[in-house]
Amino acid sequence: MKEIEALGEQVSVAAPSLTEVLIGAHFKGGALLGETLDLASRLEVLPIDDPVAAEAGRLGAELLRRGHSLPTTDLLIAAAARLHQHILVTRDEDFQRIPGLAVEGY
Repeated sequence: MKEIEALGEQVSVAAPSLTEVLIGAHFKGGALLGETLDLASRLEVLPIDDPVAAEAGRLGAELLRRGHSLPTTDLLIAAAARLHQHILVTRDEDFQRIPGLAVEGY
């Protein structure tokens, strides 16, 4: 995130991704929690609304037709990124299966 911010770009995160990060931060607590909350305050949070849910359902069905599946949370993250025309930065290679989704690893 710091590298992206240094380029002057706004960093966005889908609400389910932020939830996953915050679970870990709250579990660990201490300074990590404070740093994570500060970081989160600078993010644009992409909501999970009706269009995102509909896109996630469509993507999930398309993957099932191809013999693949993803957890619902991942489908919601992918749908939010795709509908907002964002690049999904992730270490999870499963997102590469989603057609039309711009994915960048780190």
